[in-house]
Parts: sequence; C-alpha cells; structure tokens
Amino acid sequence: MGSIRGIKKRKKEEEKDDQNALATSLVSQPKPLDWWKGFSQRIAGPLSKSMHSMTFESVFKISRKTFNYICSLVKDDMLSRSSNLIDMGGKHFSVGDQVAVALRRLSSGESLSSVGESFGISRSTVSQITWRFVEAMEERGLHHLDWPSTELEMKEIKSKFENIWGLPNCCGAVDITHVMMTLPTIHSSDNVWLDQEKNCSMILQAIVDPDLRFRDIVTGWPGSLCDDSVLQSSNFFKLTKAGKRLNGSPIALPEGTMLREYIVGDAGFPLFPWLLTPYNGKNLSDQQLKFNKRHVATRMVAKRALARLKELWKIIEGVMWKPDKHKLPRIVLVCCLLHNIVIDLEDEVQDDMSFSHDHDSGYHQQTCEFADKTASLTRDKLSLYLSKNFVPR
Repeated sequence: MGSIRGIKKRKKEEEKDDQNALATSLVSQPKPLDWWKGFSQRIAGPLSKSMHSMTFESVFKISRKTFNYICSLVKDDMLSRSSNLIDMGGKHFSVGDQVAVALRRLSSGESLSSVGESFGISRSTVSQITWRFVEAMEERGLHHLDWPSTELEMKEIKSKFENIWGLPNCCGAVDITHVMMTLPTIHSSDNVWLDQEKNCSMILQAIVDPDLRFRDIVTGWPGSLCDDSVLQSSNFFKLTKAGKRLNGSPIALPEGTMLREYIVGDAGFPLFPWLLTPYNGKNLSDQQLKFNKRHVATRMVAKRALARLKELWKIIEGVMWKPDKHKLPRIVLVCCLLHNIVIDLEDEVQDDMSFSHDHDSGYHQQTCEFADKTASLTRDKLSLYLSKNFVPR
C-alpha cells in the first residue's frame, strides 16, 4: 500500500483533472439564450419590431432582478394553470412570458386588444394571463404589504418621519385617491359610484411609511363615500379602536401631555388622538401655520406614493372600461404589492424617474368637521412644543 501522502496527492491531481474537464465541457456547450432576447424574437406583434432598440428596463420600468423575483413568487401557481396557453408560434408560455404580458397590461394601462396586438396574441389570452397573475400575486405576495410587526421596525419608521419635518412619534401618513371606471348605465345602483366630481370611481385609501411603502390599504368602496366614512369602515380603524394598532409607547410633552403613536392625514379626515389633521380656518396663528407646514411636509409621502403607484401601474391611472367591480379591488391590491416589491428590492431603475405629487387631479379637498377634544388639546401642545424646540434639518 502506498503512503498516505502519496494517496492524497494522487487524489488531488484526479480532482483537479475532473474540474478541468468540467470547465472545458461548460465552455464548449452553447450558452442558453437570454429570456428577453428569446421572447422578443418569438412574439409576432408590433412591439417585437422595436425591441431590438429597447432595453428590458425601458419596456417594463423595473429591473431584471425585480422581474426574476416576481417570477419566482408566482411560478408554481401560474405553471399549474397555464397548460392551455400557447403563443402564435405554437409554443407554451413560460413563466417569464406570462409575467411579461401581465406586467405590460398592468403598467401600460392599454386595453386587452392593444396589449394582445403588441405581443401578437389574442385579447382573451392577455385577459387569462393577467387574471392568473393577479390571483397568484394575491396568494404569494401579501407579505410585502403589512403593518410593522416589531418595535424596532416601528422605531425606525418614527425616526424617519421625525427627520422629515420634526413630528415625533408619527407612524404613517394616510391619503385617499380615486380609481376611475366606466360602468353600464342600465342599473340605477351604479349611481353610488358617482363621486363628488361626478366621476364614476372606486376609492383607494392608503397608509404609507416614510419610504413610500404601503402599510395598509382599503379599496373597493364606491367613490361617493367621503374620506371619513371610508376610514371608519376600515379594518385599520377597528383595530386601532381596539388597541391593536398604534399602541406603542407614548412620549411626554411639556406639562405632562402624553403623545401617543399616530398617523397624519389631511382635512378630509376626523381629528382623533391617533390621527392628527391640520388646523382649519382663515385666522390661524403663526404657531398653527408653522404646524400645518410641517404637517403637510410629513404627509407628502402618502401623496408621492399614490402618484407613483398610478404613474407606474397605469391600469389604475386612467379610466377602466366597464370593469368588474369585484375584480378591480384585487387588481388595485396587486398594483400596491408590486409597488412595495420595487421598494423592498431597492430597484434602482426608478431612481432616475421623476414623479409628481398629484394623484387625484381635478378633485377638491374634502373637509371633516369632527375633532376629538382630547386630540385637539394634544395637537395644540404638540404645536407649542415644536415652535419652541424644532430645529430645521
């Protein structure tokens, strides 16, 4: 028997030879065709003619990393129900193909026919793929939209809000936007969908963190409801009232006033101890005006988030033609999930995009007269505290 050292030496030489052989084999094998190139070559619609000069990012407004992650989320669900989906070339749609079609439909806001024509497929195929994607995202992506679950996470959120314009112990900003739609006029009940501007719409209420991430949403309510009614019908309202939301440690203001955790909202919402709204009226003091300025700057994150949502997922920016009133809320939810995924994955594609703050063009500010007495006193104390202690950042 040879020495142990000799055996080890021969073994290492054999392993090295095996590695070299494997490397040579991999180099000699043809590289797999990039999905994007393969997809653009296979589709038969007008979009394929311009794809040679377009990058993936310019078409879908997200990175390949984000796209691949979305595919990984919905892969199992979509493959299990796509056996009958075949493209114009007679090939079955891959997960990437299906996600590309669905994202194009959601991000472009184009009709089923237009999207189908772009990819060279039928409108019914676009509809099937999009809806299967929506169902899969509902099932697999909900963890991207949740209320902070740990004290550390909430502490970070409150710190970021305070850094915006000085409001301490703030946990979120709430705002409401309208999703336009056109409904048949044969049913008198459709009048409930007419909002204050005489548009047919569905409401989306969102609570947003300082990173523009949606933390809680409510959708599906008719546009005719006022902001106050939507809020008080929400699960968030019920949980907060039961002490299960905004229940973290309060902070002490001068003269013993305790400032609990709260969110900020515009004048369309009621003033509660956990929901601070701006001062209303014409003869406001300098102190009140300065508070309102800080308040506006803080709640701007909600306006920016909703504006970005509509600009990137244009299916809910324009007018939905005769949508299913039961399906539209689910489409809105999935667009919110996609919005959060882009943030969670720190997608850099959107860094160079400019976004406005106007998510509800043409709508006038609603006003809610309700003001809780305790909340009113707390707001006064906070306003006074900020006027004496606030240092601009």
